[in-house]
Amino acid sequence: MVLSFAIWLPIFFGLVVLMFGSDRSKCFVRWMALFGAIVSFAVTLPLIFHFDTASAAMQFVEQATWIERFNIQYHLGVDGISMWFVVLTAFITVIVVISAWEVITERVAEYMASFLILSGLMVGVFSSLDGLLFYVFFEATLIPMYIIIGVWGGPNRVYAAFKFFLYTLLGSLLTLVALLYLYNKTGSFDILTWHQAKLTMNEQIAIFLAFFMAFAVKVPMWPVHTWLPDAHVEAPTGGSVVLAAIMLKLGAYGFLRFSLPIAPDASHYLAPFIITISLIAVIYIGLVALVQADMKKLVAYSSIAHMGFVTLGFFIFNEIGIEGGIIQMISHGFVSGAMFLCIGVLYDRVHSRQIADYGGVVNVMPKFAALSVFFAMANCGLPATSGFVGEFMVILGAVKFNFWIGLLAATALIFGAAYSLWMVKRVIFGDIVHEHVRELVDLNKREFFMLGLLAIMTLYMGLYPKPFTDVMHASVVNLLSHVAQSKL
Repeated sequence: MVLSFAIWLPIFFGLVVLMFGSDRSKCFVRWMALFGAIVSFAVTLPLIFHFDTASAAMQFVEQATWIERFNIQYHLGVDGISMWFVVLTAFITVIVVISAWEVITERVAEYMASFLILSGLMVGVFSSLDGLLFYVFFEATLIPMYIIIGVWGGPNRVYAAFKFFLYTLLGSLLTLVALLYLYNKTGSFDILTWHQAKLTMNEQIAIFLAFFMAFAVKVPMWPVHTWLPDAHVEAPTGGSVVLAAIMLKLGAYGFLRFSLPIAPDASHYLAPFIITISLIAVIYIGLVALVQADMKKLVAYSSIAHMGFVTLGFFIFNEIGIEGGIIQMISHGFVSGAMFLCIGVLYDRVHSRQIADYGGVVNVMPKFAALSVFFAMANCGLPATSGFVGEFMVILGAVKFNFWIGLLAATALIFGAAYSLWMVKRVIFGDIVHEHVRELVDLNKREFFMLGLLAIMTLYMGLYPKPFTDVMHASVVNLLSHVAQSKL
């Protein structure tokens, strides 16, 4: 029942906050949301402590008939690939609730409820073993995020919310066709049954491309990435954190759960195409990030470049590449979330995200400056931070696959350092030029606590990644053995 609790508890607390909260009871709303987020995180901890790292099988499995006529099951389970994302989702939700404590003053109940419900839906995506159940959760995540951007976002929030919704919804429609085709082929919506289904090359290519449309938009991969910078710039800080830390991972996770095991021959056949657009994302988007004047846009483009690393790791078909891609996803959850929170801290004080409006912040906010520089270093892959581990493993796997692909991938470290340190230099260091910067106050206890937690996780994962890789190893080996077997 662990997974059911992880899904439905945050949704339950979200509904409670929505029903009983009002603008007159903001204190109750905040504490109830925080209590719900902490309890929802606590129920995911047994996944860590009772997970059998030696097994590649699904664990914590729950199964019940949902729609008997069509053989649709309420089927949940996690393996080494999905387990950490369930825990990460619950953890980030706690951080987001804390981050909104003093910042959100209007419609507080609706704001908190949206994030709690979104958290439960995203956990549902990572733990679904029934194709239709996965699709329901996958699409349902759009609704709270659409509301978050559209209600609490910036001046162009409606445009950004519509763009986000239309891109991701249209991409997903072909996936539904693929799910129905697989159901007609196997008589079941069970994802593990689909992994064993015999498919011709044409069928595999069609199914792979159908899945690719949804997952590539969600990651997002170049050239269907244009919705992400707009969504990030207009979203409130909490929305940007969840979008970068968790929602982008839904697409990358879909490649591992659907595309690779269901269509292994098509995956090998189309791998050069995926590798090419991943490298374009890594290099070209890195250069685009370098010229941004808006801090949020810079970090948004940085996210696209880092997710290019993830898809590159998945399609070089070796153990270290796939494990590196998953590690990069988890690390990106901590680091990008923290960077958006840092930008949010400045925005709450100055109400500007323009790099030119800052300079010399270290003189008045030393604690903030130290944490910001740390996360910027992690973002560009500094050794001893989590950002280094994933990128190093992917580059190592890429070199093993093809030296020139590895070399091109390694340029991302140069571009990452360039745009991260260029932003830090102009925002954090130097002399104070603007009077409003002189009046800034350093982090309060709440802000220091949430950024400190993320800093500890970033450092811990960078110094000792073994607990993370141990969990995923058996499942990745099993996935690779599955992908290596032709279905033709």
